[in-house]
Amino acid sequence: MKTPQTILAATDLSAPARHAVERAFYLAAGSGDDLYILHAMELDAIDGLREMLGDDLHSVKAALNGDARTRLDQLTGDAAINRGVAARTRVAVGNPLVTIIDEADALDAGLLVLGARGESFLRHALLGSTAARLLRKTSRRPVLVVKQSPHEDYRSVLVAVDFSPVSIQAIHMARRLAPAADLVLLHAFELPYEGKLALAGVEAQLIRQYITTGSEIRRKRVHELAAAAGLAPTDYSARVLHGAPAQQIIAMEQEYDCDLLVVGKHGSHIAEELLLGSVTKHVLAEAQGDVLVICDPRDPPEESP
Repeated sequence: MKTPQTILAATDLSAPARHAVERAFYLAAGSGDDLYILHAMELDAIDGLREMLGDDLHSVKAALNGDARTRLDQLTGDAAINRGVAARTRVAVGNPLVTIIDEADALDAGLLVLGARGESFLRHALLGSTAARLLRKTSRRPVLVVKQSPHEDYRSVLVAVDFSPVSIQAIHMARRLAPAADLVLLHAFELPYEGKLALAGVEAQLIRQYITTGSEIRRKRVHELAAAAGLAPTDYSARVLHGAPAQQIIAMEQEYDCDLLVVGKHGSHIAEELLLGSVTKHVLAEAQGDVLVICDPRDPPEESP
């Protein structure tokens, strides 16, 4: 029997964030995990109106807080959304990013659930949304970015594996969130300096042989990884593909009609996440379904916000 964990869903009460709350209720209903729902409000900007509002400043803040409380209660009290799960809720005042991380730490949350901000989420180099910034932070907790309105439990899950320690964690988390879903383990690879091998005089036939041999070796490693994660051969499908990993992940999402992608986030420095070609960034931007990001526990903490 699984040990109950805590799911923390953060919402700004926007439509995308509503989808995240709905998905969190789905997950809690299926797993029996405890569910906390947090709405963080940053009211410091209201202080700039002190001269205009005068003594009414505090009452305005109180009214905004009360309105948020009402809207959150209405959202979580909707029987069509909560699936019979009694979630604990909180409205907090403070920087949303800091508040979410602090709350996750206080609850020792096993999963953070957030909504993506529209179709252009993470397309730009300068990332502004709370979800994007949180993914760049050092929380070692899995983060589920919800991009679609949930209508059912996850049916088809694609886990991108690279044989790092985070890969087994990704498989375990995928099975926890979607125990009945079809599971596909995908490893995509390119040869080191592949684009320059021909320029260096390496024959095309030899390059193809390297790719074929590399595929065979990696296919064996995928099955070894699955066994290490406790999967039986009938529990999953394995795909090993040659090509840019980010592009192959998106292509396989479409081929298998996946509603959840699981990827690992390596590195914690902001500059690393902003590099063009970052697999995590590309998948978050281009995926149609939800994306679960597993952070590598070996990564050191990031000091800057």
